[in-house]
Amino acid sequence: MEIQQIRAFLAVADELHFGRAAEKLHMAQPPLSRAIQRLEHELKAPLFVRSTRSVQLTAEGEALLIPAREILAACRRSTLAVASVGKGETGRVRVAFAGVSSHVMVGKLAKRVRETHPGIEFQLSSSNFALPAMDRVMRGAMEVGLGRWNFIPAALDSRTVANERLVVALHEAHPLSGRESLMMADLAGQPFVTLPEHPGAILHDYLRRLSNAAGYAPDIVQVAPDSQTLMALVAADIGVALTVSSVPANFSHPGVVFLPLDDPADAIQLRLVWRKDNTSPALRRVLLLSEAVLPSPDSPPD
Repeated sequence: MEIQQIRAFLAVADELHFGRAAEKLHMAQPPLSRAIQRLEHELKAPLFVRSTRSVQLTAEGEALLIPAREILAACRRSTLAVASVGKGETGRVRVAFAGVSSHVMVGKLAKRVRETHPGIEFQLSSSNFALPAMDRVMRGAMEVGLGRWNFIPAALDSRTVANERLVVALHEAHPLSGRESLMMADLAGQPFVTLPEHPGAILHDYLRRLSNAAGYAPDIVQVAPDSQTLMALVAADIGVALTVSSVPANFSHPGVVFLPLDDPADAIQLRLVWRKDNTSPALRRVLLLSEAVLPSPDSPPD
């Protein structure tokens, strides 16, 4: 059963006249008649009673009306669905991000995607540290990663969405909490709480390098699984923590004070990454939206 046959059948059923049905379909009458005949042959049943004066539906023709309309409607929906995917109006985009330090940004992007392209399934996966997030994007398990990396593989494209600086989180009653800023040397002998150490962990790298440059090795007393737990440990006065400026900007925790760290350090960039060879129209649409919601630091605000 072909779509053209279904259209021919419904046109004749609506008009009950082969000539008018042919005009409706912008075709000659003989091909229309042949299409109906082929359909009747396939179904092994007459669909119309024809005479020189009238055309009437048979019982079999009446039975075919609703299924035929459903088939035609399903074809239209299929065409629209394929067209929507091609335009980036539907599809799936999965985003891996660390958590507290970027959840506000991710929330803004999710809101814009929902408002403008509700057909895009925008999936969020938090607690993805830098290299694991990048690895998931490289493997195709995620379309987008949001994190801080010292290098970007050639297979990935990236865009900076924020420039950050190092800050120290301390308990509000800590003897150093009243300072305007700190040097790493000021933290000698202090207990540190940190995130897990893994390859490419920027904060661990800075903690080791800056403390060593200040003449000591950091005393790490507790490891936290994520930034929110890390701040809870600081609030409990278990230790001080080295973190990035987006944490206090995106997260408030009673009992924690954040002070800038004045030690010279390389610029820290929060970036979006995605595979260069990912041709998903939905991904391209989300990346375009991200340029307005999360503009690069040197771009004018939205």
